Amino acid sequence: MKRRIYFGEAVSLFCIGGLGYVILEILWRGFSHWTMFATGGLCVVLVCEMDRRCRQRRTAFLLRCVYGALIITAVEFSVGCIVNLWLQWDIWDYSRLPLNLLGQVSLPFTAAWMFLSAPVMGVGELVRRAWGDSPPSRPALYRG
Repeated sequence: MKRRIYFGEAVSLFCIGGLGYVILEILWRGFSHWTMFATGGLCVVLVCEMDRRCRQRRTAFLLRCVYGALIITAVEFSVGCIVNLWLQWDIWDYSRLPLNLLGQVSLPFTAAWMFLSAPVMGVGELVRRAWGDSPPSRPALYRG
């Protein structure tokens, strides 16, 4: 059964993601920026929607985590190009990290986002249930 994300569900996920992203950044760097709330909110909405669609297709959990990491990295790169390179707000600079792309994203952080995607998808499922969606059937952890 196909189902679109509800507006209230998306707003809930956006706020949870924004707050979570800001808290993570404060714990990691000691400070944050308002654009990180918007970035985190967008990441969580997109990762949770990807997870919902992939669950319908019975995509393996580990592959969904990889997709989540790629989504977060793509959003961070896009936001970084706008706020750091174009607007020159200098919110973050990963140019000193290994395997970085224009100083906006780095491969070690992409790996971290893969692990963070798992709890994000779990929160997404809880929010879906709170908004009245029935739980999906459980796909296998790994499909070879």
